[in-house]
Amino acid sequence: ILCLANSCKLSGRCIAGREIVNKQPGHWIRPVSAREHQEVSWEERHYEDGSDPSVLDVMAVPLVEARPHLFQQENWLLDPNFYWRKADRMDWAGLQDFVEPEGPLWVNGQHTGRGLNDRISVQEAERLRSSLLLVRVNSLTIDVSCPGAAFGNPKRRLQGQFQYQRDWYHLRVTDPVYERRFLAQPDGQHRLGESCLTISLGEPFEGYAYKLIAAIIERSETEKA
Repeated sequence: ILCLANSCKLSGRCIAGREIVNKQPGHWIRPVSAREHQEVSWEERHYEDGSDPSVLDVMAVPLVEARPHLFQQENWLLDPNFYWRKADRMDWAGLQDFVEPEGPLWVNGQHTGRGLNDRISVQEAERLRSSLLLVRVNSLTIDVSCPGAAFGNPKRRLQGQFQYQRDWYHLRVTDPVYERRFLAQPDGQHRLGESCLTISLGEPFEGYAYKLIAAIIERSETEKA
């Protein structure tokens, strides 16, 4: 599996990637645990040397069986009794084979107060058969803010703003690498260059499924690594 997300979810992570079959892109796979919300703990996902999977790792993941749930048809139950194994790394050029064909991010037109095209009603989401996409954008603006400050909530968060296929999106960022990088900086906007984004449709919450930027893969960072 080519790892395309290792994003924050409750007390664990949401891992997702694409199968590699005869060196070609295969199906999306989201390894999940047997817990209620299916988040993956560190104990369940780490390599034998104790390191955590990184985006663009090519890895072998022990799976038991398919566990599709509503529109999250990519879910597979992981086997917690075995280590995951890193086999290789993907570069920027190779990653382009995994970018989705052009098209909208599922269904557009519904927004939160600070978002734009960032959620889908459960009724519409239940008609979907996928919940993961990899798209390439020319630029990405990271907005660091504290949206709940007026209500006594001091927690800051990241919002990613980008244009894709003539539509604008403002989506929450759950990539822990970029959270650490930008939460250490003052509130404000930060512009990134050409990037690939893993977009995940989260589990239903209060009548909606939310679009999330689960991973940011900057071309400049990838090519200098």
